[in-house]
Formats: sequence, C-alpha cells, structure tokens
Amino acid sequence: MNTHPTEPLAALALPRGPRTSLRSITAIAATTLLAGSLAACGSDTKKDESTTLTVYAASSLKTVFEQLATEFEADHKGVKLSFNFAGSSDLVAQIQQGAPADVFASADTKNMQKLIGTALAPAAFATNTLEIAVPTDNPAHVRTLADLTTKGVQLVTCAPEVPCGAAAATVETNAKLDWKPVSEEQSVADVLGKVEAGDADAGLVYVTDVKAAGDKVVGIEIPGKVNAVNTYPIAALDGSKNADLAAAWVALVTGAEGQKVLAAAGFGKA
Repeated sequence: MNTHPTEPLAALALPRGPRTSLRSITAIAATTLLAGSLAACGSDTKKDESTTLTVYAASSLKTVFEQLATEFEADHKGVKLSFNFAGSSDLVAQIQQGAPADVFASADTKNMQKLIGTALAPAAFATNTLEIAVPTDNPAHVRTLADLTTKGVQLVTCAPEVPCGAAAATVETNAKLDWKPVSEEQSVADVLGKVEAGDADAGLVYVTDVKAAGDKVVGIEIPGKVNAVNTYPIAALDGSKNADLAAAWVALVTGAEGQKVLAAAGFGKA
C-alpha cells in the first residue's frame, strides 16, 4: 500500500527547512496583525475627529441657543457647538481683540454695528423687552416702576454700555423717573443672579430671563408705552474657518425652527 501523499496534498505541504518556514509564517502573521492594528487606530482617529463651531452670544440667548445646539449637532455629524455667553459689549471687545469666534449674536444693533467689516450681513432675528424681577418673597414690596425709586430699595441694573443697561436707561427716561442702582452689572445674567440670590430687592432684566428663571423670581410687567424694545441681530464673522457651518447656524436661528424656539422662550419677532 502506498503511504506517500498524493500530488495535490504534496502541493500543500510546507517547503523543506521547517524552521525557516515557521519563521516566515510568524513574520507574515505579525505584519498582518500590525497592519490591522494601525488601520484600526486610523479608523478610531477619524471617528474622534470633530469640528468646533464657536458662537459668541448675548447671555439672554443661553437657553434658546443651547436648545438649538442639540438639533444642530444632530444634523451635522462631527460638529460641536462651543458657546461664549456674556454681555454683548464684552463680546465685541473680545472679537475686536482677535478672539476666534465664528458667529456673533448681539442683544442690540448698536454693538453689532461696532463690527462693521467683520460681521457678514447681520440679520435681525428677535426682539426683547424689559421686566422687573424680584425675589419670590418680594421683601421690598415692589409693585411698579416708581417703587424702584423708593429709599432703601436695592435695585440692580445692567451697566449703560450693555444692551440691557441702555434699555433700562430708556425706560427710566420714558417713565420720567430717577433711580439709583446699588450695582450695575456687565450682563443681564449677573443682574438676575443677584435677584435670585436675594442680594437685590429688584433687577431690570429681559422678559425672557424671568421666564427662564421659573419659580426662582417673580416678574412685574413694565407698561408697553414706557418699555424699551431691543432688536437682536446675528451674523457669521469674516475670517471664520468654518464659514459654511457658521452660515448654517445663522440659517437655523433665523429660520422656522429657530423662530419657534425663540417664541416659546418669550422673544418677539424682529
């Protein structure tokens, strides 16, 4: 009986010199594994890559913009929104000093105008008015604008150069009053924070801020005939490295979905 392998099986046999053959096979296997590992690493790196869109916006837009960011990021895979919320005048100063912002949204047109040549085609997208915010227990018994001039009432407003401060000055003039704030803050968020903490008897903030604060403060309406109306513009900024995404964010804010969210937050139409 023939015990030698047939020709087909012999063709599959390892070449002579088993030590050398095994070394070759081991080397090939190692190379294959290494290549696979590198490919996997490359794939992971690509998955981790993301683009950051930086938006500078008035502090009164925080709630709305953070809500819209969820939708924007879902529609633009690999894109993350980075926000800088502060007083509009402070944001303008930062941008003028070279801060890498892609988009700017102001709480008034005056501060946007400071960026003429930098802001590309500003578009008005919302309006806002002021309201008196008081602590829930209203310790100073504030009921009207006139009460803000009562001796001993601790009133906080925004600084004059900030949009909410300019609006407060307009209300003061229209109502023919003369109040003496104990503090003038650089953002409406800071004014609201003092009222919420009980560090002020009253603060002049936006209607939208009172609404966003929920049961932390109580809002007292300011008559329309003396109230101030601020118009909010938004613009992509010249020099942005993410021009297409910046334009897409502006389109979302000014479009139907953005307007729906803004209206729900208490903003008026531009």
